[in-house]
Amino acid sequence: MARLFVDADACPVKEECERVAVRHRVRMIVVSNGGIRPSANPLVESVFVASGPDEADKWIAEQAGPGDVVVTGDIPLAAKVIAGGAVVVKYNGEVLTDRNIGNVLATRDLMADLRSADPFRQGGGRPFSKADRSRFLEALERVMRGAAAGG
Repeated sequence: MARLFVDADACPVKEECERVAVRHRVRMIVVSNGGIRPSANPLVESVFVASGPDEADKWIAEQAGPGDVVVTGDIPLAAKVIAGGAVVVKYNGEVLTDRNIGNVLATRDLMADLRSADPFRQGGGRPFSKADRSRFLEALERVMRGAAAGG
């Protein structure tokens, strides 16, 4: 049976993940460095890893496997879990699979190169919106239905 892993540090959609996990009666594993209140829901397990760079990512990459769904905005983590057979849903609802992760990684690397070439470039991405939340819920629901059906 599929599991839902949530890379919870800085994740804006934890509540939405729990709603979908409960609806599908799927075990949800929330992984963080701490500072996140554990859910009282018996389907939700909190895993607290050591503080340090990428500790939650390492744990998720070691645990997630075929049929699992991972919620993350971290592209290198996405590539690792996809290589292990999982499907990724980004916070904005973009679904990452073995068919598109190569292009996503290449774009990420290109953007990092462009940012490093312009030290005066300011700002980050746009704020997380209600439309992003809605797209995320729709994508996670679709992916979970597929995982439950074995595909």
